[in-house]
Amino acid sequence: MDDGNGWIRKKATASLNPSQVETTLLQLRERWPADALPLVRLIEEFPLGEPALLHLLAVSSICATRLTQNPETLLWLHQPEVCLAPRGYPEMLGELHAVAGDSIATLDFAALRFWKGREMTRVALRELANVAPLEETTSELSQIAEICLRRVFEHWNSELRKRHGSPAAEFVILGLGKLGGGELNHSSDVDLLFLYGEEGQLTPHISYHEFFNRLGKKILETFSTPHPAGSLFRIDLRLRPEGSAGPLARSLESMENYYSGFGETWERLALIKTREIAGSRELAYEFLRQHQPFIYPKSATPDLLDEIASIKHRIERDLVGTEKLERDVKLGRGGIRDIEFIVQTLQLMHGARHPFLQEANMLKALRALRELDLLPTNEVLTLDQTYRFLRRVEHRLQIEAEQQTHVVPREAEALQRIALSLRFSSSKDFTAALQGRMRAVRPIFQRIVSKTPTTPAANLEIFSDQKRAARAFTDLAQSAAGFHIAPRTRQIFGKLRPVLIGWLAKSADPDATLNQFVRFVEAYGLRSLLFELLVANPRLLELLLKTLDASRFAGELLIRRPQLLEDITRDPAFDQTRSVAENLQRLDAFGANANNLDPIRAYRQRQLLRIILREVLGLATAAATCIELSDLAEACLLFAVRLLGADQITIIALGKFGGREISYGADLDGLFIGDDDRATQKLISAMAQPTAEGNIWALDARLRPEGEKGPVVCSVETCQWYYTNRARPWELQALTRARPISGPLQSEFMQIAKSVWRRAGQNPDLFIRIDEMLERIRRERGSGSDFLDLKTGRGGIIEAEFLVQALQMRENIWEPNWERAADRLRECRVLKDAEAEKLKEAYRFLRRCESVARRYENKAVSALPSDPSEQRKLAIRAGYDSFEAFQREYVDARDAIHTLYERRSRNKNL
Repeated sequence: MDDGNGWIRKKATASLNPSQVETTLLQLRERWPADALPLVRLIEEFPLGEPALLHLLAVSSICATRLTQNPETLLWLHQPEVCLAPRGYPEMLGELHAVAGDSIATLDFAALRFWKGREMTRVALRELANVAPLEETTSELSQIAEICLRRVFEHWNSELRKRHGSPAAEFVILGLGKLGGGELNHSSDVDLLFLYGEEGQLTPHISYHEFFNRLGKKILETFSTPHPAGSLFRIDLRLRPEGSAGPLARSLESMENYYSGFGETWERLALIKTREIAGSRELAYEFLRQHQPFIYPKSATPDLLDEIASIKHRIERDLVGTEKLERDVKLGRGGIRDIEFIVQTLQLMHGARHPFLQEANMLKALRALRELDLLPTNEVLTLDQTYRFLRRVEHRLQIEAEQQTHVVPREAEALQRIALSLRFSSSKDFTAALQGRMRAVRPIFQRIVSKTPTTPAANLEIFSDQKRAARAFTDLAQSAAGFHIAPRTRQIFGKLRPVLIGWLAKSADPDATLNQFVRFVEAYGLRSLLFELLVANPRLLELLLKTLDASRFAGELLIRRPQLLEDITRDPAFDQTRSVAENLQRLDAFGANANNLDPIRAYRQRQLLRIILREVLGLATAAATCIELSDLAEACLLFAVRLLGADQITIIALGKFGGREISYGADLDGLFIGDDDRATQKLISAMAQPTAEGNIWALDARLRPEGEKGPVVCSVETCQWYYTNRARPWELQALTRARPISGPLQSEFMQIAKSVWRRAGQNPDLFIRIDEMLERIRRERGSGSDFLDLKTGRGGIIEAEFLVQALQMRENIWEPNWERAADRLRECRVLKDAEAEKLKEAYRFLRRCESVARRYENKAVSALPSDPSEQRKLAIRAGYDSFEAFQREYVDARDAIHTLYERRSRNKNL
């Protein structure tokens, strides 16, 4: 075999770039080691085939230069174990150690630089030989970068710790962009974030912030320093918070503050590809955990789509230009970035609900979209095939000199070389294929990334203090604390504002509701995420504002724990009631014990909020709400009884608790039967004890024998004697609502209660006594205005209850629940159908009024407010346009109750 010029010229002439191949082969011949396999034989016996090697020399001047500068690299590539099989991280790392040994940082990382260039050449060779799929090429290029970053980080981290000491905080290098996705190309920048765990002081003169920024600077300097052995990688830190103006390294808290307050849509897209590269995996995990709500919002707004479309438009206008739109395979129309934006947009929209989509790698994310049926199969195939094609084109453009270029050349010779390298028969065929692929992508991009019109603004005339309201809206848009608010956040609030004002206009107290909303926003913290959530979920905004208006108590709970709004409303069982058993089952999971009852208190608060939200949203009537409140109270009581070891106490519910009809702010009326006074007192005290979580539920034992003068807990025998010999008529009437809750003596007590109750019902003066009790209650507990006294006034709640209870006692109809008792009176013909329906309708109305009034502060309320402005607010919260409209129905309801009561009284026909 002749190594002469004729052979070289012949091989070069048959290649894609004759002059470059000829020059390279001549230089190799001159420098070829004398004791090595002859160059001609090596080329002709090359394991991947002679055309593969000549292809590399023809299309990559940088690889050709590496080989001529160090012919041993070609001998290395000739080894079948090097060029015929892909390499994983361990194999690459082993090769690096073989090259560099323990002196990797010597001579400014010269050995690492040499290793990196050799590996880049191997990857290019395998891709050009068409034996490496795209995933292999991009993965191996990414692994080369990771190894370089880790070795440099490890060196400087060790050096700085030797000089200054070791901070207690962790540090991690996070990869973004194509490095984060494990999909680098042949000339990618490596996009990085430098993150440390917490602030602190290392020495009197060096803080953690300074230490880790010095570390970041050393890493950056090493990668940016030119060297004869070759470059490492271009590091790009411009994706960090505040870009080039921000510090190189930030703490976890600083990162959270930035993204929650100022994070832009493009930063969401960037963070999708976040991955730990070097340093603490635990810190990387914590960063991703904290920022998951920002990266993957639970509800993506149309603004996100607008902004992504706007970003792409600016890229095409400002960076690409009209002349290159069809030739820029990365940023042009229908290019790689279009495909990435399609996939990332769908990840943003659906990633919170489908963790499978929280994937940094583009092709893997695209497969996930297909498996979740979020993209039609034909579109997935189009995007997948086009992405692979464009990445191959991009690699051909970059392999030449490892420069960051993405534009297909116009020059005929260069265009023809790329076409032939990609195995097209001509540049014309290649250009047609390129344009066809890119044009197939753009319609998909336009379908996915859509725009929505903004909502027109509204005025502030609904507020009594318009200046204060204007300041509140300014604070919402610009932050009252003076912090910068991202333009995206202001833009989203611009769409939220008129919708917000529209709902405030329907509230009973727009000024107070706006103030509560501002406090909720400040407590929520992630302002941009909240605004996006509310814009995307107008029903949630409606619920939030109605709740803030309907209940200051609920508003304060939400302000203390803003996450409860989403936690509760996203529960699939939100539209369902919760029984005593279901509440007990949930309480079991809250971790309460005899020494720590706060979990019960916290559960009670959370469930009260849930009940209010359900009522405000119209998922529960006032009557159903009373049942839910009663069942919640019973479950909390039973759970406390179990934890405190009070199982031997028999508890009998009375009053509205007995009838499962308690409203907001109610105590639990009850009797305690047994002989364990200490356990009873402990239970009562624990139930009423207030903490930061509130109390569990106050127990009221004043209906016991002898009232407040008598012992808190009584024996069965004491109860029997008292009810038989000393009980006053109202105490016997109160037994109408007796209902056993727990304890071993339930049946014994109920037998006594029903017996004395039935005897009391046969008293000929029953109605007179009940009427006297009613008058006494009006005198002692009334407000002085019969009209305002919805509970104790004529035709009020108590009159309706006393009427039904008197009829129950006379007819021996035992039923603790008022409404079911009224139904049974109708079934027994004690009440006519029309009478029963009118009575129930009136009673429901008054109970609903009571519920609305009590719900605001979660406190007992027995009368309407006397202030006209407060009356108007109550009416609006009850669903009326004005107090006058409310008043008409209110008067009708009370008249209906009192008319029936008087009719029965006059006829003496109970």
